Amino acid sequence: MNQVRHELSQRALESYLWGAANLLRGLVDAGDYKQFIFPLLFFKRLSDVWDEDYKNALDATFDEGFARDTANDRFAVPEGAHWSDVRAAPSEVGRALVNAFRAIEGANTERLAGVFGSAPWTDKAQVPDATIKNLIEHFSQHSLSLASVPEDELGDAYEFLIKEFADDSGHTAQEFYTNRTLVHLMTRMLDPRAGERIYDPTVGTGGMLISALADVHRRGGEARTLGLYGQELIHTTASIARMNLVLHGVEDFFIETGNTLSAPAFVEHSRLMTFNVILANPPYSIKKWNREAWQSDPWGRNVLGTPPQGCADYAFFQHILASLDPETGRCAILFPHGVLFRKKEARMRRRLIELDLIECVLGLGPNLFYNSPMEACVVICRTRKPRERRDRILVIDGIQEIAREGAQSFLKQEHQERILRAYRAFDDEPGFSKVVTQTEVLARGGSLSIPLYLPPVPREAVGTLDGTLDMLWDHFEASGPGFWRHMTALGDKLDSMVEEGTTDA
Repeated sequence: MNQVRHELSQRALESYLWGAANLLRGLVDAGDYKQFIFPLLFFKRLSDVWDEDYKNALDATFDEGFARDTANDRFAVPEGAHWSDVRAAPSEVGRALVNAFRAIEGANTERLAGVFGSAPWTDKAQVPDATIKNLIEHFSQHSLSLASVPEDELGDAYEFLIKEFADDSGHTAQEFYTNRTLVHLMTRMLDPRAGERIYDPTVGTGGMLISALADVHRRGGEARTLGLYGQELIHTTASIARMNLVLHGVEDFFIETGNTLSAPAFVEHSRLMTFNVILANPPYSIKKWNREAWQSDPWGRNVLGTPPQGCADYAFFQHILASLDPETGRCAILFPHGVLFRKKEARMRRRLIELDLIECVLGLGPNLFYNSPMEACVVICRTRKPRERRDRILVIDGIQEIAREGAQSFLKQEHQERILRAYRAFDDEPGFSKVVTQTEVLARGGSLSIPLYLPPVPREAVGTLDGTLDMLWDHFEASGPGFWRHMTALGDKLDSMVEEGTTDA
């Protein structure tokens, strides 16, 4: 079990971990790297930390039994299920690995049940023993003990891997990764505090919970007092979230697998559990969901109404609102812009505005969703808004507060700071932010389309179909990043014109 300790720089650590993924190239699809690499990384970390705890206890007491019990206090590693045992297996390495995984899960059922996932380690046609051996030897180059790699460093490297896998995985990226610069902004807007319960109903790999944890820690709060909760539909992704939290030093958390809409996992006293802070990036506009069951939802979430079959955005929205603490609840939800103005959800949106739950609507530029040019918006809600903000909504147009790197956009620190200043000031800033009243929004049919309140070009251009098209095309040529938003604004304008009988389009 003895290993030479190596101190790795952050860049060297990231390169070392990414090198493992390169061993799989040509054997498995890039979208499947995560189900092989993350369990091995986690297994290596558990084993190395176990060794470290064992050695420290043995050096202090010279009692092997006590040292073993001490090492097992953090996470139990049964006899024969250590990294070194699998490394020493002469054959059937995949089977030895699976046996070790299941033994560790069985010995730590409360926190690690199913954490290693179900990758086909014993399928030699897909992953030959020689490849598994190469992966094990690659990871064996360095110790991943706490002394060698502190939790924050390994946690950051794990997040690096998640992003790299998202970049590599194509269409599946949106299922498990949300742009971390945007997550950081959303977290700061909600200002999570020590002792609060934080929830992500579509938790993915846990990035939003990690961000809340880091924000509390950064401000000197006792992060161990946080209650961290998440639910994820995809089993492999939920496992990655559990590993992510452990690797960030979190020992008490609750990550459940299942469908949040049809089978919410967190219930107390026969009602939905409520949370102080909810951060979420729901899967947008999903079509396959049980709309019929929602009409008589046993949890009473359909207070705004039943969303259309082809778009479950407002089902997730209502689940989140129903899960907010009635006194301190606040949420930040990442949505496509359509939730702000789509006609098919107008009645639900009007009801939401009448309830005075929306505090802020933040419009952002394109490419913050993986593999989609769609523009994003963040909707901030509070169950009890400050008196001076009641019956008012702050609209922020942050379309220009964005930077681009390759095919992906992100928010620089200065972008985040400008948006935060506007949110905290809750005041008008020409061309950037505007406080609108509940009455104003309802007079516009409940539409929260940002260009209605912060028009990007002189309003004189709008009035006819030709004028609208010319306006949008001119604006696209002048500032391309706004194109997708204004195409959706065009759709909204056309809907209105058809309803008013000014065109037969």
